[in-house]
Amino acid sequence: MEFYKILVVNPGSTSTKIALFYDEQIHLSETLKHPTEEIKKHEKIWDQFDFRYRTISNWIKNNDINDFNAVISIGGLFRSVEGGTYEVNERMLQDARANLQGEHASNLGCALVDRLAKEYNSRAFVVDPVSVDEFEPLARYSGHPRIERRSLSHALSLHEAARNAAEKLTIDYNNSSFVVAHMGGGISVAPIKNGKIIDVNDASSDGPFSPERTGGLPLQPFITIAFSGEYTEQQLRKFVMGNGGLVAYLGTNSAEEVESRIKNGDNKALEVFQAMAYQIAKEIGAMSTVLSGKVDAVILTGGLAKSEFLTKWITERVSFISKVLIFPGDDELKALAKAALRILRSIEKTKEY
Repeated sequence: MEFYKILVVNPGSTSTKIALFYDEQIHLSETLKHPTEEIKKHEKIWDQFDFRYRTISNWIKNNDINDFNAVISIGGLFRSVEGGTYEVNERMLQDARANLQGEHASNLGCALVDRLAKEYNSRAFVVDPVSVDEFEPLARYSGHPRIERRSLSHALSLHEAARNAAEKLTIDYNNSSFVVAHMGGGISVAPIKNGKIIDVNDASSDGPFSPERTGGLPLQPFITIAFSGEYTEQQLRKFVMGNGGLVAYLGTNSAEEVESRIKNGDNKALEVFQAMAYQIAKEIGAMSTVLSGKVDAVILTGGLAKSEFLTKWITERVSFISKVLIFPGDDELKALAKAALRILRSIEKTKEY
């Protein structure tokens, strides 16, 4: 039986996940971990390109992979685009190399798959970049004209969870309304209407606190901290994204460790974890108003959705809105493969960047 071979590449901060799919079925996969000492050798993200490409190339050769129909990666912090699958082009590569909306490992994805596609005579795609922007006009207002709310989110995970929910509920994805909470190192909560992310908190600076991010902070006290002289700009950015959330309160970004402490009677860990659930639930409630309360389901997904503590506490607070569906874990590799398949099977058309 004929099937499509799809190579999936997903670069993260200290690893690159890679997999070979035969249609929707995973054939081979591995998380290629990059040693800390190797990462530290490279001051900037793009300095890591060559060693990451060598690591991927060696994996392909070691597994005797000689061809594939498509190679796909998650998109990076590009210019604002609508959701969908994009064929890699020169304009995309230029924007990625310029770190247009910030420096992140995902920016490498398009260049990695582009080189692989050229080497193996394949097609190169990215899907649902972090910079997917499907906002309605009112969502852009922040409270001051000098600061516009940005659409930066875990778009791939959000869209995939909504697709899975529509399939589970046997409703049309393009005629549906969901509130989706992607809960991982960062937390994105979005109302998704007719397949579009029409609003979302910026997980780098807004919304609930997460394992290592502060989320939104009270502005006046934060301004005081910013001008206290205690922090450089770089340290302050790390304060809100890297050293915030569970790390700041409990000294760990591991939900498993926090749960272990709770089971051992640590009341502080219990209260902090409950507070995170409280903030996530509050954000879900806020985003349900964007849909005027007409919500087909509330969806919890991402790595933290594996936590029975967290999902139970959130569900108790938001189940009055609609039924709650839980899709635990991050299945980004499969989501990427399915996006490539929709193109190869002509179910969707590629979008031009």
